[in-house]
Amino acid sequence: KLGDLGKFLIPCDFSGMDVCHALADLGASINLMPLSIWKKLSLPELTPTRMTLELADRSITRPKGVAKDVSVKVGKFYFPTDFVVFDFEANPQVPLILGRSFLRTDHALIDVYGEEITLRVNDEAITFNLNQTTRYSSTYDDMSENRIDVIDVFSEEYA
Repeated sequence: KLGDLGKFLIPCDFSGMDVCHALADLGASINLMPLSIWKKLSLPELTPTRMTLELADRSITRPKGVAKDVSVKVGKFYFPTDFVVFDFEANPQVPLILGRSFLRTDHALIDVYGEEITLRVNDEAITFNLNQTTRYSSTYDDMSENRIDVIDVFSEEYA
């Protein structure tokens, strides 16, 4: 019987940030970025949104907006990603949450048995050993009071 891998992290590179890992969350339908990171990265204007988020504690929050086409560098690849930006405290080493849309865009293949994630662009690929990235998960777990669990996303703009 094998143990549960739990959550896993993807190392990302952003200029102006020493260490950045993103929590890969297959349960998330959106990608999340804290407002503080958006400001730190000096990203372009946020696109307004009428979206509301229901969090794990059943509270409702409104994002500050959507950061469109943010270039997320993973290894040698750049992936254009839309982030929902709202004001929450995040672990400075694991500030981003990447959902299914990101994992689908980068053709992610997750080998649970082999404990690897492979991201692909055309005929090229980069593979990460999940044991190497999960060592940062403990710092994410230590900040559980700041953890964001999005239960549901309500939006009329895509209807």
